Amino acid sequence: MARHPGQVSTHDLVNMKDSTISRAVFVDPDLYELEKERVFARAWLFVGFEDQVKKPGDYFVSRMGEESVILSRDRDNSIHVFLNSCRHRGMKVCRYDEGNTPVFTCPYHGWSYAGDGSLVGVPRYKDAYREELDKSQWGLVEVAQLTNFKGTIWATWDPKAPSFDEYIGDMKPYLGMFFDKPDGSEADLEVLGGVLKWTVPCSWRFGAENFIGDGYHGQPTHRSVDLLRLSPSGQQGRHTGDHVRTPRIGLSVGHHGSGGLTAMAMDDDPYWPTYPNNPIVEAYYRDSYEKRQKLLGGLSRATATGVATVFPNSTTGTFQHTMCVWNPNGPDQNEQWRWYFVQRDAPQEVKDLMRHYMMRYGGPAGLTESDDMENWNYAHKASKGTIAGRYPYHYGIGHGYETKGRPELEQVGLMKNGGLVSEGVSEQNQRGAYQMWATFMDAESWDDIRASNNW
Repeated sequence: MARHPGQVSTHDLVNMKDSTISRAVFVDPDLYELEKERVFARAWLFVGFEDQVKKPGDYFVSRMGEESVILSRDRDNSIHVFLNSCRHRGMKVCRYDEGNTPVFTCPYHGWSYAGDGSLVGVPRYKDAYREELDKSQWGLVEVAQLTNFKGTIWATWDPKAPSFDEYIGDMKPYLGMFFDKPDGSEADLEVLGGVLKWTVPCSWRFGAENFIGDGYHGQPTHRSVDLLRLSPSGQQGRHTGDHVRTPRIGLSVGHHGSGGLTAMAMDDDPYWPTYPNNPIVEAYYRDSYEKRQKLLGGLSRATATGVATVFPNSTTGTFQHTMCVWNPNGPDQNEQWRWYFVQRDAPQEVKDLMRHYMMRYGGPAGLTESDDMENWNYAHKASKGTIAGRYPYHYGIGHGYETKGRPELEQVGLMKNGGLVSEGVSEQNQRGAYQMWATFMDAESWDDIRASNNW
């Protein structure tokens, strides 16, 4: 079993009986080194969008944990994810963010690789290697598993990891809602511009746990922003832009360490006019709402306008148009990557409205996320002291009030496989994520993870 220095099990650092998490989980460098192997080398991680590699030869350089990877499409139209490191001396074979190329050539000694990762060029192959190097054994390192989930690309290094569908479990339909059209049908996603990247001096997990469903911080943290007309519809507040006005129950939903915030309308409801100053946008969402009711039936009452985190560090949400990864840069810093996307066939007026909203809301200059980053920065620094380290964080909101599933959700096919549900403000998703983290950290293999009580 993996041990923290001082022979403390990671499950002792994650104390579910008392609803506490040791600050060492956030700041301890030895734990961080272990989690690179036990968590990031085993979990399913978000890599990018299919839209970023539309044509053969297209590539996008992404990250999986601290590893640089290449998302690419080969000449046979297959999508790959490779470790961005030459097999000869480790130099990056691709140093540009994105582009199109028939081969990736290492600038150090000139080894070159085709779009399918195979080694196709070795300088002085005849006189230096005497044609004895077996090039078929020295291609780029490729991920063990890859999946395309509704136009988003996910991968894992572990061949024994479960399928992506099993990995996200009861979160699958909720995650799917973020990437579908507003009418509930399959979308063709279009990524807007490039990827925003910025660093924050704190542990990667502050953002991951905040976006897994921290409904408790909104009023204290974002009160000033809530007073503005920041919402997509131009009304006061940050999120106002949905079209349901019947009473709804706010829910935390979680499974296998992933989770998010959602809501369930108690009854069906006619469309509520939301964009009176923009008739094209108004018509698009009105039509989408009516189509959604017909297409999804009872499931249309479930909404996905909140946030969700796929364990460990991939987040989607905020009015369905953003994807963020909290990339670890050591124990004291993370590099945040954020994609913005829209449905490709949406009217340009809708795309512009969503783009302007997200510029105001999120990212390094967004009004809302600036509040969050200030909190995470100070919280991390305040947790590194000797005295501070003696006192754990409290994660007790809603503890003991969770239920496995919920009748009104199960009736429409949601949360029926053991996922947890809490009504109102709860920290159940954070507790579930840290329990899963401890399970990964103590497990020797995916067989141990599957055999644990947390799976």
